[in-house]
Amino acid sequence: DPLPPPLPKKQLQRAESLPEPGSSQHGHGGPEPRAGGVLYSIPPPCLRHEEGAALRDRPSWAPKKPLTKSQSLGEPLAPSGPQRAPSPSLKEVTFGTADGELGPLLESPAGLCGVVLGCQEAALARLSLRMQEELVGPEERQQLLEAELAGTRWAALAVLDPRPCCHSGDAWYFRVAVTFGHGQLELAAKVPKPCCSSLGVQSSLGTHCSIQRLLGRFTDRLPPELVLPGIPGQQSPSREDPACPGAQPALQVLLCAEVPHQTLADFVKGSQAVHRSSPGHYERLGCLLLLQLCLGLEHLRGQNVAQGDLCPENLLLVQCPCPPRSQRGQKEPRGLSLPRLLISSFFKVQEKQRPCSTSQEQDWTRGLAAPSPPAAAELNVGRLIYQILHVDISLENILGFRSQRLPEIPSLSIYSAGLKRLATLLLHRDAHRRVSIEQARGILQVLLWGPRQELFARSRKSLALLRSWLEVKRALLLLRFAESWAGEGGSPGLEEWLCCQYFQQVTEHTLYQVTQVLY
Repeated sequence: DPLPPPLPKKQLQRAESLPEPGSSQHGHGGPEPRAGGVLYSIPPPCLRHEEGAALRDRPSWAPKKPLTKSQSLGEPLAPSGPQRAPSPSLKEVTFGTADGELGPLLESPAGLCGVVLGCQEAALARLSLRMQEELVGPEERQQLLEAELAGTRWAALAVLDPRPCCHSGDAWYFRVAVTFGHGQLELAAKVPKPCCSSLGVQSSLGTHCSIQRLLGRFTDRLPPELVLPGIPGQQSPSREDPACPGAQPALQVLLCAEVPHQTLADFVKGSQAVHRSSPGHYERLGCLLLLQLCLGLEHLRGQNVAQGDLCPENLLLVQCPCPPRSQRGQKEPRGLSLPRLLISSFFKVQEKQRPCSTSQEQDWTRGLAAPSPPAAAELNVGRLIYQILHVDISLENILGFRSQRLPEIPSLSIYSAGLKRLATLLLHRDAHRRVSIEQARGILQVLLWGPRQELFARSRKSLALLRSWLEVKRALLLLRFAESWAGEGGSPGLEEWLCCQYFQQVTEHTLYQVTQVLY
């Protein structure tokens, strides 16, 4: 048969694999494949029609299957063989994932162990998100409530108790209810004390479990039945309205989602007997309260906001809807379950760091005496540890210890030594050796859930050991959740969420650094 005419070069696309010079006619050797672009030399359609049977005698290295119409010459060829289902992400794998999608995962380079560990981490992340929604509700619900409460005044609220349910250092709180459809929603009406409002800052803080949530605000005269303690013979913190003699002036009122029942100062004052009789249970609750505070302070620092006055009188406690599962069935002191801790007063940080003074002693003393500048948050959290543990840490007491010695914390439980170590690190006179709020949060998490020091008694501390410990604890935590919820039902508690959040986020590198500082 006569050989086909040479193909004009102008009809070729750059995406095709061009034949080498001297091989434009189809001979016995055929064209060589190019190193770049498309791997194989694809004959164009016109050449396939003219060659006929000659194409059936193509060399063994030529493509077995011509390019389909849906493919572009500029795209790489799809691998030959049976089509596989796309491998799902480990975050998407559940018990109901089809076996056809699980197959590629089981053949992954990470191996079966890597797949299981990845699924456990993803499961903890999903559980943590669900627990958070159980505790604080979805953000969409808060936005709907804010829209519903717009324009609400005292006339639309039912006062459930004329006396405050909580009296903090900067406000009074009253239990009120508002009707939505066929039900009622209980809220807290916050009446700030004069010169104590932080409304402008609080309105833009977002949703966080340790931050007081603002749903609405209005300015109105207080109902006559409300009683404001601490003001003898008056029901208003201010003088009469001069424009209307005998009437009380209009006051700013904030509607808050959570109803506090006491402050941290009330909690500490009423728990001295429990601390003596059940020190382990009480000091664990103290660690959990401090952890919530550190998480809230981290959230505020991310938004360049600071706590207004970091003292027990300004930290609110809210009753959880149900007691933590880990405490059900235990013989614990009545009424001493873990509450939510809320930060309720804020101010905008003008400078991210307070300028250092010429003397570390002056800097340290001013930080303790000041009403909580941004750089003194660590000092104030250190003082709170002593106050929660019922140890005198007044400014006069601290200033009496000139040789960097702090008051002794008695060893009453497995948490006492760790809390003493943390307080020492937070109250260090040298600002460069003082631990940060983020480091304090990590230390509290290790005190609560490990790893404890006995882990390193028989094995040298290493990243491999900590990684193995972390993988085993994650698996055991998921099993614990499954066994607990299958037997009891109901919603998870605050402590379970904090624990789940810890094991979801922590890494062996973080554990190594924290245990170095703590132990």
